[in-house]
Amino acid sequence: MQISKLFIDRQVADHPMTQSIQSRLKLPFETVKNAQQVYEAVLSASDPVQQGKETLYLTRNRGAFLKSCPGTRHYICCDYQILHIGSFCHMDCTYCVLQTYFHPPMLQYFVNHEDLMAELDQFLKTPKNKIRRIGTGEFTDSLIWESWTDVSHLLVQRFAIQKRAVLELKTKTTAIGRLQDLNHNRKTITAWSMNTKHIIHTQERATASLAARLKAAASCEAWGYPLAFHFDPLILYDGCEEDYARVIENLYSHVSGGNIAWISLGTLRFPPSLKTIIRKRFPDSKIIYEEFIKGPDGKMRYFKPLRVQLYRKIVTCIRDHAPDTVVYLCMEDDDVWRKSLGFIPDDVGGLPHMLDQSAARHCDLKLSG
Repeated sequence: MQISKLFIDRQVADHPMTQSIQSRLKLPFETVKNAQQVYEAVLSASDPVQQGKETLYLTRNRGAFLKSCPGTRHYICCDYQILHIGSFCHMDCTYCVLQTYFHPPMLQYFVNHEDLMAELDQFLKTPKNKIRRIGTGEFTDSLIWESWTDVSHLLVQRFAIQKRAVLELKTKTTAIGRLQDLNHNRKTITAWSMNTKHIIHTQERATASLAARLKAAASCEAWGYPLAFHFDPLILYDGCEEDYARVIENLYSHVSGGNIAWISLGTLRFPPSLKTIIRKRFPDSKIIYEEFIKGPDGKMRYFKPLRVQLYRKIVTCIRDHAPDTVVYLCMEDDDVWRKSLGFIPDDVGGLPHMLDQSAARHCDLKLSG
């Protein structure tokens, strides 16, 4: 991560975590009284999104650290809990919705870990009859902060001493070195966003290569971590089905199918406002020029038959290698589920139940005690 500007909220200037990060970054900084000063600095750049990727704002999270996954009533949601450690990302994927989600988008990191841990501790206490799946990779990449914070170390250790929740660290990086010697007790799942070599090369700028991601996953498996993989977004292009099949084959040549907690599939979808940003920032990208329709959630999506066709191909390939791997669709309806996977979540107790049971098997979770 190349930080060119460091801003510090004056209310956390003396916080131990702020001082620790400053000592590791060794950058000139500016203390500000509120976020507006940082916003103005980002928005004054010719490319505010790129500037936001190089601007770090250290502050306090004044809201909730734990949030429910922002699904919609139109599509099936997995009941995932988001642990909000920070926002935005230094990597530069053309399709990234965070380019429009934050106004303006910028790297923001919350230093008040004492409040984070207090909220997490309370959340993990109740109810005792429910499994919790919690991840840090919704508003940011889980591992981009590794070189100058201890957040993953802190969280992995906390999850290791309980038996009713699992932490998922989702990334496109290979920043796994500090996970090696942790006593994780199989309560942390290391997960990678996956795509074809073509998409990584043309649409996922500054991310780790496919080979590097798979090598990192193999290392984490060797260290005892359960794994997960997220093929989201799947992107249509000539030859994509064959390319995704090769990725699946490569994946199972690196890791054990029995150690994969789940694989998610989701096709490209985006709010209409993102199209303008992609045209401006990535003029060579062709991903927005396929046939799209607006879904019930207001996002642009491929036509349903195209989505189903790609899902079926990938699911067949996964099942050929490991028939017991849990595969689920991200933000799709019953009709797409049935046509793609041959069942709907309600047939097996619902998608949250399906994922909870897999988490329990792979991470030694218990519902009581």
